[in-house]
Amino acid sequence: MASPTVRRVGIGIAIFILAAASFGTVTEDVVNHEALTRFDNRVLEALHQRTTPVGVAIFTLISGLGSPLVMTMLALGGVIALAWRREWIVLGGWVGAFGGATLIGYWLKLTIHRPRPSYATTLMHDVTWSFPSGHAMGSLVGYGMLAYVLCSLATRNHRKRLWIVAGAAILILAIGVSRLYLGVHYFSDVVGGYAAGVIWLFICVAAVEFARRRHRIAQRLNPTGTQV
Repeated sequence: MASPTVRRVGIGIAIFILAAASFGTVTEDVVNHEALTRFDNRVLEALHQRTTPVGVAIFTLISGLGSPLVMTMLALGGVIALAWRREWIVLGGWVGAFGGATLIGYWLKLTIHRPRPSYATTLMHDVTWSFPSGHAMGSLVGYGMLAYVLCSLATRNHRKRLWIVAGAAILILAIGVSRLYLGVHYFSDVVGGYAAGVIWLFICVAAVEFARRRHRIAQRLNPTGTQV
């Protein structure tokens, strides 16, 4: 029977492959204006017909939790906390995750050049490109990294870890739904953002885990820190 570590690695790789395949499929449909884009329009119109002032106010607040400002504050807070704890390896992964997500999302938007839904102009002053959703990708990477750090460094309790992961997942999904409800993104924008976020989050977490494992092995082989 495979060990828990092997099972976790296998599950992670399977999720990575699924996310990569999903991102490729969604991107191809968006670029070529295939069936998914027609589904995008149906979802957009169905949600727009059901919007209310109260709903807009609620989902604007939820959407704000995935905004660049909040993500920047989260990133800086994490940098301070990890530096104070001298968790240098995790700190490197943390900075790479947030910085990379911003750069990759920006590059993808410029490359694909998908216009925003027409309703976006009523809520956004500076309308940028639509695919992938920066809120979806940024929140998945940001809150995903936060959940990883909390589960790795803050608690060993299995139940608490489940609550942390569940809370992060609910928040990330709520932010994605908010972008659809507000009419500032298409369905495929959000799915593409999530898929891209999963890919980058997996790479960052895998890199941190690999570096931490090597560091632990080095400490066991040379616990005094002297040159061998």
